[in-house]
Amino acid sequence: MVLAVDLLNPSAESEKRAHKLKRTVPRPNSFFMDVKCSGCFNITVVFSNSQTVVTCPGCSTVLCQPTGGRARLTEGCSFRKKIN
Repeated sequence: MVLAVDLLNPSAESEKRAHKLKRTVPRPNSFFMDVKCSGCFNITVVFSNSQTVVTCPGCSTVLCQPTGGRARLTEGCSFRKKIN
């Protein structure tokens, strides 16, 4: 009997789509990110699922608003995922 899908070596696309507990190596979906303020260009570290309002320490503008899951970034703010 031949399976249509290789269970021992899943593709990267199927691993990305799978639930965080159903992956071959379980890992969370959340991450830390560097957010750059659009006003003063300060970089602040923000958790992707933060539950509080994050403000810029330099100019006190709001960087992100909490939602039910992921935090919503303010318009004009840019971000990048932190690697480590």
